Amino acid sequence: MLCETCYAQVVNEKLPDGKNFVADFEALLDRICPGCTDINRPLIDDMAGSGE
Repeated sequence: MLCETCYAQVVNEKLPDGKNFVADFEALLDRICPGCTDINRPLIDDMAGSGE
């Protein structure tokens, strides 16, 4: 879940494919704002291998 600004930036940089799959999640995380990071914290922790 991204805010409108981050979504537009990510799409403009062509990070997601036609199915909205992002192969390079680190590039995605580098581009999204702290608000988007907070919303997605459980998913980010899971992708990073956090045990929480």
